[in-house]
Amino acid sequence: MAKLPIIHARRDVAQSPFLRAEQLDLEFSNGERRTYERLKSHGLGAVIIVPMLDADTVLLVNEYAAGLGRFELGLPKGRLDQDETVEQGADRELKEEVGYGARKLTILHHLSLAPAYMTHMAHVVLAQDLYPERLQGDEPEELEVVPWKLAELHTLIARDDVTEGRSIAALFMAREYLAGRFQRA
Repeated sequence: MAKLPIIHARRDVAQSPFLRAEQLDLEFSNGERRTYERLKSHGLGAVIIVPMLDADTVLLVNEYAAGLGRFELGLPKGRLDQDETVEQGADRELKEEVGYGARKLTILHHLSLAPAYMTHMAHVVLAQDLYPERLQGDEPEELEVVPWKLAELHTLIARDDVTEGRSIAALFMAREYLAGRFQRA
């Protein structure tokens, strides 16, 4: 198990390079007016990748989750760079976080994080026909890569260190897509 980082300071950030708060003055169809606040994402969105090592083995990463203050086992993911397609961003993030590229990339769908108060969206990308290739990423340390059988998804989601909703939803989407039961409408 990886060692947790030391927290040297905590501070509130009114605005960051990633998010900013925004107020919306709304009027509903019944005439009711309310002000809602939401976090508005900057940038082009994000990708969450389901990398399949073989027909039933997905590659997960064990990564420090600052929001939870512990390590979380989930799928590789990251922000899209300027002038980058979803497929290019998925392949780059895969190479940076897992050490593989993919010859076949399929966009399955997209997921919101907390649609009641965030604009952030992540594209779910299935990565198949993997080959070894590593790019330097922005992670502070190399991520532990953990192979997991999709047939054992029920045991994965019972773990205390697997709580991120996007990873869980993307894994189920990929499993259903690979079984021929899921097609995007």
